[in-house]
Amino acid sequence: MATRTRHHRPGAGPALGAAAVFALAVLAAALVGGLAAGGAGEVYARLDLPAWAPPRWLFGPAWTVLYVLIAVSGWLLWRAAGWRRARAAFAVFAVQLVLNAAWTPLFFGAGLFGWALADILLLVAAIAVLIGLARRHSGAAALLLVPYLLWTAYAGALNAAIVAAN
Repeated sequence: MATRTRHHRPGAGPALGAAAVFALAVLAAALVGGLAAGGAGEVYARLDLPAWAPPRWLFGPAWTVLYVLIAVSGWLLWRAAGWRRARAAFAVFAVQLVLNAAWTPLFFGAGLFGWALADILLLVAAIAVLIGLARRHSGAAALLLVPYLLWTAYAGALNAAIVAAN
């Protein structure tokens, strides 16, 4: 349960600026992955996949929704605590974005499935830590990250199955 502390109440200008910062940061991570995913469809089609692997068309819509949730979560955390009071959470927020952005170039760009697995395991841990840190300031911000954690853990299991089979 989120602890109730004095909330940070920024004005409309700073709130819009912070929303833009989170949107741009998440968009940057998404673009890195998108640029590295040029041949992802062909790579995915050639892999020996487990029966429970999702169809490749599902990844785009799923990640679009997740990226929106990540950005909104960061903004809600900022609204509740501000940059200074949630410094640790924002550091982990940045780390998880870097790990997120690195996975697609590792997996699809370089074909380094094992390194991608290491990356996604670190990403799952970072998201879990972020949820715990966000929960201290905003239950809503933490809750919005739960689908991201679940999807990333599922993707990590898929990545592990691909490493084992390929």
